[in-house]
Amino acid sequence: MDSKSKLIQLQTDLAKYQAKLAEKMKYFHGVKHESSLSELRYSEVMVLRDIIRSLETEIKKLTCG
Repeated sequence: MDSKSKLIQLQTDLAKYQAKLAEKMKYFHGVKHESSLSELRYSEVMVLRDIIRSLETEIKKLTCG
């Protein structure tokens, strides 16, 4: 895969994960004490944030050189 098509794919993935994170954040109100569902939602949010951060880093590497 050439760098241009890889960049397009990364930008598409970034938009998809940003939309997922926005949807999760609508219903996330912090971690409630002793609530496994709350902790699971927190974990999902943190994973999505990490995926977005890594995609942004990869895009930056491709665009800057």
